[in-house]
Amino acid sequence: MLPFRPRTFSKSQFHSQSQKQRPCLRGLTGRSVGRSLATAALIFTSGLTLAACGGAPSGSGFGGDRNPETLKLLYWQAPTILNPHLSSGFKDYEAARITYEPLASYDNDNNMVLFLAAEEPTRENGGVAEDGKSVTWKLKQDVKWSDGQPFTAADVVFTYEFLSNPEVAAASGSDYTSVESVEAVDDFTVRINFKDVTPAWSQPFVGLNGMILPRHIFEEYNGANAKEAPANLVPVGTGPYRVTQFKPGDLVVYEPNPNFRDLDSLAFTQVEIKGGGDATSAARAVLQTGDADFAYNPQVEAAVLKQLQAGGAGSIASVSGPQAERLYVNFTDPNQETADGEKSSVEFPHPFLSDKAVREALALSVNRQLISEQLYGPTGEVAYNILRAPTVYRSSKEQFKFDPEQAAKILDEAGWVDSNNNGTRDKDGVELSVVFATSVNPLRQKTQEIIKQSFEKLGVGVELKTIDAGVFFSGDPSNPDTVNRFETDLQMFTTGNTSPEPGATMQWWTCDEISSKANDWNKDNYARYCNPEYDALWERSRTELDPAKRQELFIQMNDLLIEDVAIIPLIGRTQNAAVSNQLQGVAITPWDANTWNVKDWGRSPAPE
Repeated sequence: MLPFRPRTFSKSQFHSQSQKQRPCLRGLTGRSVGRSLATAALIFTSGLTLAACGGAPSGSGFGGDRNPETLKLLYWQAPTILNPHLSSGFKDYEAARITYEPLASYDNDNNMVLFLAAEEPTRENGGVAEDGKSVTWKLKQDVKWSDGQPFTAADVVFTYEFLSNPEVAAASGSDYTSVESVEAVDDFTVRINFKDVTPAWSQPFVGLNGMILPRHIFEEYNGANAKEAPANLVPVGTGPYRVTQFKPGDLVVYEPNPNFRDLDSLAFTQVEIKGGGDATSAARAVLQTGDADFAYNPQVEAAVLKQLQAGGAGSIASVSGPQAERLYVNFTDPNQETADGEKSSVEFPHPFLSDKAVREALALSVNRQLISEQLYGPTGEVAYNILRAPTVYRSSKEQFKFDPEQAAKILDEAGWVDSNNNGTRDKDGVELSVVFATSVNPLRQKTQEIIKQSFEKLGVGVELKTIDAGVFFSGDPSNPDTVNRFETDLQMFTTGNTSPEPGATMQWWTCDEISSKANDWNKDNYARYCNPEYDALWERSRTELDPAKRQELFIQMNDLLIEDVAIIPLIGRTQNAAVSNQLQGVAITPWDANTWNVKDWGRSPAPE
């Protein structure tokens, strides 16, 4: 690849170039921003595009001539909201991360990288308290929000108040359950006080779930009205670029943040995320035709991906990490409703998936090796564990293998037999038949078909359901087809811990994290699994300072989930992106969004 030389421009040059787009946000703070953006947000209700600063910028489509100063990113799972604390989908984190920043994050080698923090807290510099009950962060002092207001410790304090408010029901709340309080020591120093001894001091405000929100923009929406905040659609951040146009499920357009502290180093005058379509066409646009610079998560069959890479316009960047395609088992009945209309409620246990014998049989009948070899190739390996990374936490215990004969035997012994000769096993009048949902994607649909064939051979009826990714991962509490509400028997998608510190992720399976109508379906235990033995292990891990003992506790939690078939891991997936040969600076990490270092991206000149 040719060396990358970023295009540099001064703040005065930026102001003259974007003068027509910026005035609608200039000088607006607090309530004035809220009122102005609230008016703009009304445009969304009629399905129109919101242009935050003037009309749609030129070149916002993906056809026609390429502007070398426009970065074009394709996301077949299109972002629908730009507040990372109110979303359960990676697609939204990816888009939000271009605008918002955490205090710090981690690179692929598990090294801390600073963003809004001035230094990494340690015991030596006094940042990490000797008693393990607090951590103090020093903040950078040259940071402004994109509307020109200064970033201070008060914004960090407010972000905690926002995401810990039960009325907000933030999706990132599990990362902060160990926090007792967050206090501003001064304008540029923040102390996080923990409820108890806490080894996971780097969990809050770090990485994907650590993005800081501006107090002056969100303070009027810190409650049940959080989802109504106009800034959920037009964010005001500290990151390198700011939103100028957002059409949920379709398009996000950014321009350089004129108040960004490293403005002169930015290589692009415009960044575009185009959503929709499918993974194959997105990968083709980067790898073959060169119509785009970057394609998110090219979830394409291995053979097809290999063929696309032969196009020579780009390549696949990948890192191994914690992500795994998983089969979620619903422990509650999606076909019964409570008095107030809630389905999949703990009030009604599932009629057959609450039977461990059934879950064991399903796990044994899934041919993960076939799925890995035929569909994923080098982009995925058979997964037997929930906790896959860092590797020190990965269990070496023998887990479920493919054994359809043993699966049938287990069901026979448990009394699940085909008593009415209709091809489906039953017991006490209950038919062993499932509705199996996932997002629309050819790779996932083929995985569904393989699993369906295995289940049907076992005598389990299967109805497949496919849901648009923009809906499935939207976190919309009013939509019954989201992963959060889980109103089918089985659902499949990829997730994993987003930090080298796995405590918050392992909390997902505790009883207190059950997703329900009462918490706006914003908690992470979608399966509604509840096991006091598991909860006890997690509670011990919260305060265990001995790394070896803590490691063993996490492995025990993983093994209990697998033995209890609380979830069925399928494929450990590498984190992939299709990257143009001319795009420089992309450094994928499993611990943050792909866009985490977009300020460092640039384009080398096209070869002549």
